[in-house]
Amino acid sequence: MSDAPEVKPSARPVVTPVRVVIALCLFAPFVAMLWVGSYAETDPTFIGIPFFYWYQLAWVFISTALTATAYVLWQRDQRARKAESPNGGAAK
Repeated sequence: MSDAPEVKPSARPVVTPVRVVIALCLFAPFVAMLWVGSYAETDPTFIGIPFFYWYQLAWVFISTALTATAYVLWQRDQRARKAESPNGGAAK
């Protein structure tokens, strides 16, 4: 037999509701920008700016908020996972 120590298989990723929300927060801007037919219009204008432009600009700010939300949720999830680990989050 082999003298190599037995290596445990890595834990499978866990899908939780929080992680689904994180994925949606990161995925939504891509869908919104890739679905060009939804915003390829000139009307309605906003302070003289055609819809096509101000819609894309609005998504810059929306994407920032969604990415920040995803980051905060991810950090919270990681802290919770560390606290639940068998060694209490202590380093090996």
